[in-house]
Amino acid sequence: MSAVPVLTPAEELTVVPKRHPGRWLAAAVILIIVVRMAISVLGNERFGWDTVNTYLRDVSIGSGLMMTLGLTVACMVVGVVLGALLAVMRLSANPVVSGAAWAYVAAFRGTPVLVQLLFWYNLAALYPVITLGLPGVALDANQLISPTVAAILGLGLNEAAYMSEIVRAGILSVDHGQQEAASALGLTRMETMRRIILPQAMRVIVPPTGNETIGMLKTTSLVSVMAVHDLLYSAQIISARNYQIIPMLIVASIWYLVVTTILTIGQFYLERRFARGERTLPETPIQRLRRLLRTHAPSVRGTS
Repeated sequence: MSAVPVLTPAEELTVVPKRHPGRWLAAAVILIIVVRMAISVLGNERFGWDTVNTYLRDVSIGSGLMMTLGLTVACMVVGVVLGALLAVMRLSANPVVSGAAWAYVAAFRGTPVLVQLLFWYNLAALYPVITLGLPGVALDANQLISPTVAAILGLGLNEAAYMSEIVRAGILSVDHGQQEAASALGLTRMETMRRIILPQAMRVIVPPTGNETIGMLKTTSLVSVMAVHDLLYSAQIISARNYQIIPMLIVASIWYLVVTTILTIGQFYLERRFARGERTLPETPIQRLRRLLRTHAPSVRGTS
């Protein structure tokens, strides 16, 4: 019987991936369609590209963009903090506490967010003076509930209902035995949640939270109905002066697209960080491109 040859590094075998001409053909067809559409859109003067270029860096558009980003951050902070509290309440053994959290989620998820925004905007019609149930406290609702405050309340409280379900799903994904082990070690319920459960649940919580953040950025456009000077409202104000409605909508859309792209990239790398315990990490775009263009893939080195 002949001996099995031992491969030296110079003689290491390589594996040539199977060719897929159909994939390249489909990619070529899609690329042709995209190029033709781009040429059609960019060559159409009715889109008003000169106007788009003029107002893309306008000061009013910039201030509106800052307001949109500020609203997104403020509403997500309210949503995440209150959502985490509601998630813990939903998991409470006390039926009153869990029932109150369930009622909150049902109410805010069951009504349109635009209706909630308008409700908070017109809160002064129901409660002209806000006392908070405290003696000597008498706040003017018209001054306290400004359009910006109404926007944060409406979007933030609505987001909390969705975030509570996301956080609850993350908590439930952690094996219950770890809670029992922590209890046996003498840790309180809050210490167990903070030190053991939530760090592991983040792998489940982060991806949908990133999606909610991107969704919140776009949902802030609803506050334009309350005359909050966000990105969309600023574009509408300018279009009311120059009568260039479509170009100004394109300006707003470009900035929304830019910010959502940045958030998407950040979400990807954040997910990749929390997935470090997995056997294989998700590939970065550069890694995917290298794998696509690579002709030969090294095989496992032979052994005797």
